Amino acid sequence: MSASSLTHKLAFIARFVVLGLAVAFVVSLFWPGTGPALRARLGWGAAPQAVAPAASTAPPARASATSSGPVSYANAVAKAAPSVVNIYANKLVTEQPTLGGPLGRIFGNIPAGPAFTRREQSLGSGVIVSSSGYVLTNNHVITGAQNIQVLLYDGRVASAKVVGSDTATDLAVLKLDVGDLPAIQIATTKPRVGDVVLAIGNPLGIGQTVTMGIVSAISRQLSSANPEDFIQTDAAINFGNSGGALVNAYGRLVGINTALLGHASGAEGIGFAIPVDTAQRVMREIIATGHVTRSWMGITYADVPVPANSGLPAAAHGVVVTGVYPGGPAAKVGIERGDVLLDVDAHAIVSPAALYRRVSVKKPGSKVKLDGVRNGQPFHYTLTLVTRPTMSQAGARQ
Repeated sequence: MSASSLTHKLAFIARFVVLGLAVAFVVSLFWPGTGPALRARLGWGAAPQAVAPAASTAPPARASATSSGPVSYANAVAKAAPSVVNIYANKLVTEQPTLGGPLGRIFGNIPAGPAFTRREQSLGSGVIVSSSGYVLTNNHVITGAQNIQVLLYDGRVASAKVVGSDTATDLAVLKLDVGDLPAIQIATTKPRVGDVVLAIGNPLGIGQTVTMGIVSAISRQLSSANPEDFIQTDAAINFGNSGGALVNAYGRLVGINTALLGHASGAEGIGFAIPVDTAQRVMREIIATGHVTRSWMGITYADVPVPANSGLPAAAHGVVVTGVYPGGPAAKVGIERGDVLLDVDAHAIVSPAALYRRVSVKKPGSKVKLDGVRNGQPFHYTLTLVTRPTMSQAGARQ
């Protein structure tokens, strides 16, 4: 075969190959399943099996809210927020300019001009606890105020009247006369350590704000001079939150926010609230009489000391008398400094705060029975309580 004839044959075959590839491309483009099916029909290989989908790598569905806790506290906030108000207490403060600089350091506070009066506004929060208009807030928010304005959740502004206040618990009761108001729901069970709580108030005057935390401790005392107990929480409480609501995860009131530790001490996440049962007791008495009356034994007391390195556990109960006021109820029956009180009215005294609370809620004129020991010898006294005097009258707190 000549070279020319071979060349023509190869060119003819190449044209058919190119034409076949073109036809195959068009068929696969418009009928993509044709190729595998044809190969299977001609016995050129089994049709490919469907590939099972790979196991899902998506995370499992979120557990139900009932088993893992709520994913939102919006319902609790919606229930409680309308009962929380912003309080603006306006005060007139008189100031006297004094000589400054080196002369001021030498001669002291010498007046350097006429006294002037300026307006000062104290910011705080409050909680509507009665549809008739009673509002609980902190005493320090409204102390010295000439007038008090309350901003309601719905935007209305109302003037408030002070019904009364109590410095021991830092509570005050205000009255609004603006018709029916949304009273907050009160929790029927006491909070436990670890419970979720929400603090609602007006921090720094920026408007109503909600923060979340847990109950860190209960029955806390802020100082030895104030045996009232408080709820400790790590929910953020800032200036302006004072008097606001501490509510549980269901939007029910468990406390009135009152104080925070931080800034000065360097501590964070330590705030305090007045338990709602204490707040209700104080409020009822203020509404009834305008003030809170507490009974007094005329003594000071502290935990029973246990000598260091004695190997003995802390005293199970009881308090030691650290001071007796002359002419007071305790002095009249013969109680002395150093006596250890073990029981009051047949109830074990578990702490100084517990004794204070048990005695203070009794009415003046009531009698209490005290059991204790002096120099190892038991004693029993019955004394008559009197109204607790102020610090200036008694010289110190009970």
